[in-house]
Amino acid sequence: MKNIILASASPRRKELLEQIGVNFQIVSSNTDEHIEFANDPVEYACTLSGKKAMDVAKRYDSGYLVIGADTIVVLDGKILGKPEDKEDAFRMLKSLQGKWHEVITGVTVIDAGDKRAESDYEKTRVKMRSLSDDMIKAYINTGEPMDKAGSYGIQRFGALLVERIEGCYFNVVGLPLVKLSFMLEKFGYTILS
Repeated sequence: MKNIILASASPRRKELLEQIGVNFQIVSSNTDEHIEFANDPVEYACTLSGKKAMDVAKRYDSGYLVIGADTIVVLDGKILGKPEDKEDAFRMLKSLQGKWHEVITGVTVIDAGDKRAESDYEKTRVKMRSLSDDMIKAYINTGEPMDKAGSYGIQRFGALLVERIEGCYFNVVGLPLVKLSFMLEKFGYTILS
């Protein structure tokens, strides 16, 4: 059985892998997350997840599978990344409130030995409830939005913002677990064995 490396410092991804009993280590990627694409959110998320995974995989040899992931929020075809400051978070949340949008996570698994890579993605539709300016400000003051794509998370206080989802909940948290399990199986790693 190969060792698993999560190429992410995200506490949410760490918690999700722990939840399903995966034994893994965390090695953060040094990849620049600011890359330009011709408005293709799926390509953006998958390319960035691949860059993160490869940045870590090149430091190891055989015996390791590296997981890279990147989650983005897409509103009307426009990618919303992590907010730069509180004003940016307010602007994003104001634009999302009362609307459906998509959360896309690109996932890449790389065998560090032969550098064979598999990339895929998950897409979930999310409906955010209508929010007053005061509610948006109160949520921002919790500090939660500042390290999250689209300025919100579905867990903790952010659960009060999300009215409905269509698709994978874990994708919105940051790591689509069923998709990941299928991908790991292609490399001979079965979570439930």
